[in-house]
Amino acid sequence: MTDLSKEQQIMIAMRKTLTAIVKDVTPPPGMRHPLSDATIQQVRQCLGLIAKREQELAVEQGRGGERPYYSDERQDVQLVALDTLQRRPN
Repeated sequence: MTDLSKEQQIMIAMRKTLTAIVKDVTPPPGMRHPLSDATIQQVRQCLGLIAKREQELAVEQGRGGERPYYSDERQDVQLVALDTLQRRPN
C-alpha cells in the first residue's frame, strides 16, 4: 500500500470518528434516537463529502477502482482451489 497523504489520513480519521460516534449513540430498537433529525442529516452529509473526497484522492493516485463490497456479491476474480490443479507433464 502506498503512503497516505496528510489529507487522506485526516479523511480516514474523520470517517472513523464519525462512524464510531454514530455507533455509540445508536439506541436499541424501539428507543428514541438522542440526535436530532438535522444532526443526523449533517452527519450523513459529512460522511458523504468525506467519501467523495477519498474517492477523488484515490483517482488522482491511480487507485480509482477500489470500493467496498459485500461478501455474497459476485466478484470479477474467480478463486481456484490449489488441490484441483494438476501438474503439467515435463
